[in-house]
Amino acid sequence: MRRVVIVGGGLAGCIVAYRRAAAGDRVALVEAAPRVGGQLWTERTGGFVIEHGAEGFIARSEAVPALAGALGVGEELVGQEVSRSFGYDGGPLRELAPGEAAAFLGFQVPRDELGKGIRTFRLGMAHLTDALARAAVEAGADVRLSTPVASLARAAGGLRLDFAGGGAIDADVVVIATHAAGAAALLGEPARPLIGAPTLSSVTVSLVYPRAAIEHPLDGTGFIVAAAHQRHGFRACTFTTSKFAGRAPPDHVTLRLFFRPEPADLEQLDDAGWAARAEASLARVLPVRGGAERAWVSRWASALPVSTPAHAARVQEVEAALAGSGVLLAGSAFHGSGIDAAVRSAEAAAERAGAMVRPRAG
Repeated sequence: MRRVVIVGGGLAGCIVAYRRAAAGDRVALVEAAPRVGGQLWTERTGGFVIEHGAEGFIARSEAVPALAGALGVGEELVGQEVSRSFGYDGGPLRELAPGEAAAFLGFQVPRDELGKGIRTFRLGMAHLTDALARAAVEAGADVRLSTPVASLARAAGGLRLDFAGGGAIDADVVVIATHAAGAAALLGEPARPLIGAPTLSSVTVSLVYPRAAIEHPLDGTGFIVAAAHQRHGFRACTFTTSKFAGRAPPDHVTLRLFFRPEPADLEQLDDAGWAARAEASLARVLPVRGGAERAWVSRWASALPVSTPAHAARVQEVEAALAGSGVLLAGSAFHGSGIDAAVRSAEAAAERAGAMVRPRAG
């Protein structure tokens, strides 16, 4: 029986674990954090559905719905309730033309993408990774949380991973589904080009208000802040309860503010500080009566991979160096940012893992 170990329990790692376990391999998924999902992290509490990470995936994706269908959760997919968006450039909010929101943020969107928005799951994006982990375990995978890997080395008959807390596991194939820095630290010289791979940090704050506290009709997906007005890194706000149904109890609204933080702010501001900054940032744009009733703060330090041609070339260099070693890379840290790219990368890695070595008996 082929022994496959996946390092990293985010979306990509969960996909590989599910696919290889379903194919009959002996699978172990090891994750340093106390939960699976990585940047798919949904909190459901008191009638609120709060996304701490990605809120959805591009509507044109074929890979995500196909995966959801295989897991039996395809019927849980939902689209946006609204498509219009607004822009803030120092005056009242104004509706943006299709594609103009991207221009506010400084990137291009293909013409056939304009206005299509994103899709998600009714209970949040973590519904996907929860379903993957559950299916992987049902297929026989061993999922180990709070288990950081200290080292990876060649051993007799394959590869050996030593755990930081003691113990080890042997493998025929190892799939690295971590961030680029983690891969570089674990793989050493072959992955040296990944050192310093470009990333961005993000802080998001979800604020809850009584619906009557905000006069604006909130009849759109949210607003983008023009570059000249991005005070404290405030870039955008999603009208969460307008964008997706069922995200808050009746008579309440949730707004999610996105910040590109300075390193000092990321280190020094606590949750209360970020919540206060978010309320002040929102008040500059929308008249609000009273303070937020609840706030959720999510920090992602150097966690968002930046896809560039130079980074893609470095990944190809590393994969060439790893050829024949039994080690594969999977996920958006290596093969394009976004949920759709992560799924396609993981599906490809799962197929390659199945073709790398002959299954052993027993």
